[in-house]
Amino acid sequence: MTSSSNESGATYAAAGVDIEAGDRAVELMKQWVKKTNRPEVVGGLGGFAGLFDISALKRYERPLLASATDGVGTKVALAAAMDKHDTIGHDLVGMVVDDLVVCGAEPLFMTDYICVGKVHPERVAQIVKGIAEGCVLAGCALVGGETAEHPGLLGPDEYDVAGAGTGVVEADQLLGADRVRAGDVVIAMAASGLHSNGYSLVRHVLLNQAGWALDREVPEFGRTLGEELLEPTRIYSLDCLALTRATEIHAFSHVTGGGLAANLARVIPAGLHARLDRGTWTPMPVFQTVAEVGRMRTLEIEKTLNMGIGMVAVVPPESVDVVLSILEDRGVEAWLLGDIVDRTAEHHEGAALYGDYAK
Repeated sequence: MTSSSNESGATYAAAGVDIEAGDRAVELMKQWVKKTNRPEVVGGLGGFAGLFDISALKRYERPLLASATDGVGTKVALAAAMDKHDTIGHDLVGMVVDDLVVCGAEPLFMTDYICVGKVHPERVAQIVKGIAEGCVLAGCALVGGETAEHPGLLGPDEYDVAGAGTGVVEADQLLGADRVRAGDVVIAMAASGLHSNGYSLVRHVLLNQAGWALDREVPEFGRTLGEELLEPTRIYSLDCLALTRATEIHAFSHVTGGGLAANLARVIPAGLHARLDRGTWTPMPVFQTVAEVGRMRTLEIEKTLNMGIGMVAVVPPESVDVVLSILEDRGVEAWLLGDIVDRTAEHHEGAALYGDYAK
């Protein structure tokens, strides 16, 4: 049965997709994307693809392109609940570019994907603002992205973000497990907080089990719970690149899901073992709070959260002083965390923490 000619037909807007709102969001975000420009970026927003001039790679003997993609997990639920959307993009950049730099790659450019239940142009622009600010801190360009409206799949105020990045490294400067040797030193770089992993656990413990409100003032944090949980992820890419250009580095490890030991184990070759000393640092209060409120065992929380260490460097002993000096000059708290030993001196491979946290 067909409808009569005077009946209005279905429209995209009636189905919940507002093209005009999407266009306005693009206009609002342009000012932020422009701030990430690098000389290699060709054109601007509005095309079907972002363009990046790679002729500069001719100076490389054997350039290797590195690629990484990630999201920020359920941290977006907290941003939505607090109606604060200008930092979640910063988290996204950190999760992507700091995976790239682990192999020694310089991040070149990123693209983003923002999926929303309903386009609120100002909100989308705030998300992109955070992405752009993160790209500036990482030294990479934001060359494009996609904002998709999915009514029915997401609620009107729900959204998710994801991103992908590309970097480049000279083949003979590639970092990783094959460079790590017994006698190397492990150096920790302080995290800014929880970063963007383990939020399902944190939300379960503090919001669901304990019933804490996001506007609860927590004396140990010196601010509200929500403000602590939304603390942006620290971006280490330029700091790590500064180290590789100044001295010999064997490996980096980005501490994300799985915790410190599991991520460091990914860059420890067979036959070697990383000994890490818990007594060299005291985790910041948010980690202690989650552990105490959730009555969590040490090993359980350590395999979920970063415990205050967001990146580690594995370096030869002669590089230690240079590394610590550069990081201090760049405002990154760093310290000696442990060392690499032959497996014959220990009973297991990978990485393990010993002792108690400093008091």
